[in-house]
This record gives sequence, C-alpha cells and structure tokens, in this order.
Amino acid sequence: MHDIQFTVNGQIERAAVPATLTLLDLLRDRLALAGTKEGCGIGECGACTVLLDGHPVVSCLMLAVEADGHAIETIEGEAIGGELSVLQQAFIDEGAIQCGFCTPGMIMSARGLFNRTAHPTRDEIIEAIAGNLCRCTGYEAIVSAIQLAATRLSPLPAHSDEQEGRLP
Repeated sequence: MHDIQFTVNGQIERAAVPATLTLLDLLRDRLALAGTKEGCGIGECGACTVLLDGHPVVSCLMLAVEADGHAIETIEGEAIGGELSVLQQAFIDEGAIQCGFCTPGMIMSARGLFNRTAHPTRDEIIEAIAGNLCRCTGYEAIVSAIQLAATRLSPLPAHSDEQEGRLP
C-alpha cells in the first residue's frame, strides 16, 4: 500500500492505495465521485477525463499513486454552490446532451482547453475533444456549446482585430 495525499476539487484527500489502483477507481469507488464515467477502460473514449493540475487526463489509465501531490478536478467540482457552471449551462442551452454519458468527460476536456486559451478557435475545440467519443449527439452541438461558453466566459471586445477568436 502507498499513502498518498492530493486535492480533489479543492479538498485535501489522503488515501492508502495499492500500486495497481487506477485514479478512476479511487475517485468512483473510494471517494464516491461517480460523475467521472468508465467507458472503455483503455483510454480510448474519454468518458473518464479529469483534470490533473489543470490538464485533461484519462483517469482509467492513470494510477492513483501518480496523483500524489497533485490537484485533481472532476465534473463534481464544475458546479459552484449548487449552480451549474457556464460551461454546463451552455451544453444544456445548445442541446449537447442526450444520454449524458460522455458529457462529464467532454466538459472536463473543454475546461482544460479554457485553462489554455480564453478564446479557442473551432479547430482548437475540435482538437481538445478529439479524445472524447459521443454516440448520441454528433459533435456539432458539443462544439457549439463550447464556443457559447467561451463567449459567455470571456466575450471579445466589440471592435476586436482578433482573427478566429484568438488572443494575441
């Protein structure tokens, strides 16, 4: 067993974990954070995406011991004070949710993108969610939702010279 300490959604956590336990299993089974989904179990679908120090990772391929000393963000940390985040609301507003299984991973991938750039281009959005599979909606509504959230979070100035929504 390995003793680890990390933060999850801003809260310090400690756990004794076997070397083979995945971060996904730690989050779901030990911390009862079931919003992060297990789809394929081999890192191909993106349903288990969480943020590690602000960067998207597939938690089914990451060992829990690798989280030691790091900050983890899950879909449960996205809403603040019980209110949906701008990103979550944009997914609803754009009809980017059907069965909802892929939604937590999509939102975490989008949040990771917003951590890198306030005004992502359409191509950057598509690249950011390339590791996330959706069987229901297609991707147009998801891309539109992420674009809407970016606009709501950080609108471009009215007389901007920026091209394609990029910051200089």
